[in-house]
Amino acid sequence: MEQRFPGWGRLRYAVGTAGCLVLGWFAFVRGTRVPLLGLVDLGFHELGHLLTYPFPDVITAMMGSMMQVAVPLGVALYFLLLRKDRLAGGLCLAWAATSAQDASVYIADAPTQSLPLLGDGIHDWAFVLGRWHAIDRAGAIAAGVKVFGLAMLFTGFAICVWNLLQEEPPGHEQWWQDSPTPVDWTSR
Repeated sequence: MEQRFPGWGRLRYAVGTAGCLVLGWFAFVRGTRVPLLGLVDLGFHELGHLLTYPFPDVITAMMGSMMQVAVPLGVALYFLLLRKDRLAGGLCLAWAATSAQDASVYIADAPTQSLPLLGDGIHDWAFVLGRWHAIDRAGAIAAGVKVFGLAMLFTGFAICVWNLLQEEPPGHEQWWQDSPTPVDWTSR
């Protein structure tokens, strides 16, 4: 089949590479939440608390941060493993990286509790680490989460760059060739 948009495969990976860089710049260079995406992360964070409310308080407190990282990571794995869509997988890994960076800032804040919070002001990680008598380890735990985030960012970036540098990036035609034929409802 004739390619409808020559060069689109390479262009889409160039845009994906730039997207990974922008996400990483906000989270790891500026040290701020990604505009709009930070609010999506907050929604998943609160959903993590809501879904685990019947469990012990320590689990419920931890699951906010865990959910905000697990959702984009799960979406990345879905795109990479099931859909074989490397561009979407790479970008979702970069999203998961920004979520992990945000969680690491929250964890590191546990000893001082200086971040503004929603609701009644209970700091999840101060509660969890205080319960485990590990509040003095907040910095080390936060550093580990940040390194995990950097690894996801690098992996997402590498996926996009690798496919950008290929002769013909995989999936450059797939988005229209593999789509199902539309049903003509008027002929029935």
